[in-house]
Amino acid sequence: MHISEGILTGPVLLGGGALTVAGTIIGFRKLNAERIMTVALLASTFFVASLIHVPIGPGSAHLLLGGLMGLLLGWAAFPAILVALLLQALFFQYGGLLVLGVNTFNIAAPAVLCGLTLKPLLHQGKTRQLTAGFLAGFCSLLLSALLTAGTLWLSDPGFSHAAAILIAANIPVMMIEGCITVFIVGFLARVQPEILDFTMSTT
Repeated sequence: MHISEGILTGPVLLGGGALTVAGTIIGFRKLNAERIMTVALLASTFFVASLIHVPIGPGSAHLLLGGLMGLLLGWAAFPAILVALLLQALFFQYGGLLVLGVNTFNIAAPAVLCGLTLKPLLHQGKTRQLTAGFLAGFCSLLLSALLTAGTLWLSDPGFSHAAAILIAANIPVMMIEGCITVFIVGFLARVQPEILDFTMSTT
């Protein structure tokens, strides 16, 4: 979901930057000190997973693990994703500094939304737990694709075709992401269930 530099208009860049600043502030305020290692671990996981990407016009398709981050981190997904994208922009020129705010919001907002919405299902039996995992992975990537497409369209309606291709190309990735999230959630529920009981996003 990395949008390249030089594509978006000024108002879209400013809007995305402002929303990311707001989300990051909320994330830091709800971040408990004992969860910092979890945030750092998931930020590094996101950093590595999203390095393997396929360019699609002005955007790209790749794993995000946003749903997993939303389930485990809540609002703290904002600073975690921001730091990971910043490092990618600095070291690998993925995305860029000017579009950092927009790229962060397009990934982090769906992650937080899906995580907070679906988290209650994690404690309602194994079937609902696995359902929550799949939906978090699938829906967070779907919403990120829709936000990215909408961002491109707001900047220039001429990107409509590229935006549609971006969404379609990510559908297989959504399925894969959902399955990966199911596996990780199920594994954590067996070996370290306390990690699913975060408090940073609900206090």
